[in-house]
Amino acid sequence: MTKRVLVPIDGSRQSTKALEHALTEFEDADIEVLNVIDPIDVGYSSTVGMPGYSEEWYEDSKENAERLFEEAQELADEHDATLSTATELGRPSQVIVEFADENDFDQIVMGSHGRSGVSRILLGSVAETVVRRSPVPVTVVR
Repeated sequence: MTKRVLVPIDGSRQSTKALEHALTEFEDADIEVLNVIDPIDVGYSSTVGMPGYSEEWYEDSKENAERLFEEAQELADEHDATLSTATELGRPSQVIVEFADENDFDQIVMGSHGRSGVSRILLGSVAETVVRRSPVPVTVVR
């Protein structure tokens, strides 16, 4: 029986479907949603070199994560569930795997593709890496 489930969210339709799946399939589990702030998302066309921009970008990213958590909790409310939340900084696939391992999760449920990033034929690059490296079972929701 799964007791702790990690659901990475990024605002994509697939991550919402993954959360819906976790809430439905693991009704009695403790579910934690994780948003990973990826510094690479800043991109080369940004004004990162300008003074204060990196702090502004990071604050905007944290506010976006809080918005995602509110939306996730609204969905969880429909299932009479309460979610735990976490925000981490780094490369999403690496952070998800390390977070799951360090926090004793029993299962990861994630979308097949995120809102950004390079898509592969069957899985997004983040999902594929998590599936390959995860210390726990991973359910990929399409």
